[in-house]
Amino acid sequence: MLSLAMVIVGLTGGLGAGKTTIASLFRDCGATIIDADQLAREVVQPGTPAWKDIKKQFGLRVFHADQTLNRQALAQLVFRNPLQLKKLQDIIHPRVAREQAKRTKFIAEADPQAVIIYDAALLIEANAHHRMDHIIVVKADHGTQIARVCQRDGLTKTNALRRIKQQMPLHQKLPYANTVLDGTWPRSRLRPVVKSLYRTYQQDAS
Repeated sequence: MLSLAMVIVGLTGGLGAGKTTIASLFRDCGATIIDADQLAREVVQPGTPAWKDIKKQFGLRVFHADQTLNRQALAQLVFRNPLQLKKLQDIIHPRVAREQAKRTKFIAEADPQAVIIYDAALLIEANAHHRMDHIIVVKADHGTQIARVCQRDGLTKTNALRRIKQQMPLHQKLPYANTVLDGTWPRSRLRPVVKSLYRTYQQDAS
C-alpha cells in the first residue's frame, strides 16, 4: 500500500470488457480516476525519453510527419509480433508506473482519504497489481469483447481477436481479484454495486 489512509483500487479486465463504464460509475460516486491509457499517451509525447526509445527501437515507420507517434501503425506492428510487443511494453510500462506514482502522491497530498481508481488493462501484466490495495477484474464473454472493440476502434474481427489474445487470459486474472464485476451488465445494474464498493473503500480510507 502507498498510504495508511488513501485507498487505491486497480481496475482491470479484458479488452472491451467494460472497464471504462465502471470507471465512470466510480467517478460519479466521487472517486478519482487515473487512466493508464492516458498516461501511456503522455509518456510518448515528442521529445520524451520513451519517444526517443521507440524511435530507436522501431524507426520512423511508426511516426507521423509531425513526429508524433502513429499509434495505429505501432499497434499493427507489435500486435502481430509478441517479441516486438514485449519491447514496447518494456519501454512504456516503467514510465507509466512512475507517472502513476506521481499522480497518486499528488492526489493523496490534496486529499489523504481519497479513493483512487487506477484503470489499467495491463495492470497484472505490468506487475502494477502489487501497488494496489484492492483489485477489481471486469469480465465479459469473448463475443461481447470482440463486438465492442470492433465498434470502438474500427477493427476487423480478426484484428480485435488478435489484440485480445495478446493480453493475459481472463481466467488467469480472476485469482488476483478481490472483486469480479460483469461488464456485460447494464449501467442500471452495475451502479448500485459500484456505489456499495465505493462506500467500502471510503470506510477503508477513513
